[in-house]
Amino acid sequence: MEKDLKISELKEMQFKLYEVNKEKWNDMEPKYAKDHMLYMIEEIGECIAIIKKKKIDSIMNDEKVRNRFIEEMCDVMMYYIEVLNRLEISAEDFSKSYIEKHHINLNRNFEEERKKIYLEN
Repeated sequence: MEKDLKISELKEMQFKLYEVNKEKWNDMEPKYAKDHMLYMIEEIGECIAIIKKKKIDSIMNDEKVRNRFIEEMCDVMMYYIEVLNRLEISAEDFSKSYIEKHHINLNRNFEEERKKIYLEN
């Protein structure tokens, strides 16, 4: 089954997971968004550990390593979606901002910006 999830679907899936676990998890309040950002960073660290220990070649060519890496990336995304849910950021608002930022980035000169940052400090 191939599926390309939409942001709105991811948000709904997280709400369902929250409903199943709400007795054990923090309330669905904005004040807990920070906690979920920290959990997300922890999961990013697990992704980095796989890259460091197993190397990119294994992620690309070893099915077991690849699946483990993808699973950790899913954990990152789940916590990210938890932040969106707790801060009541809609899929539409997120999509609009993402598209706007994408257009800004298309016209940016990242190399020049980095030079300015390092030369000014």
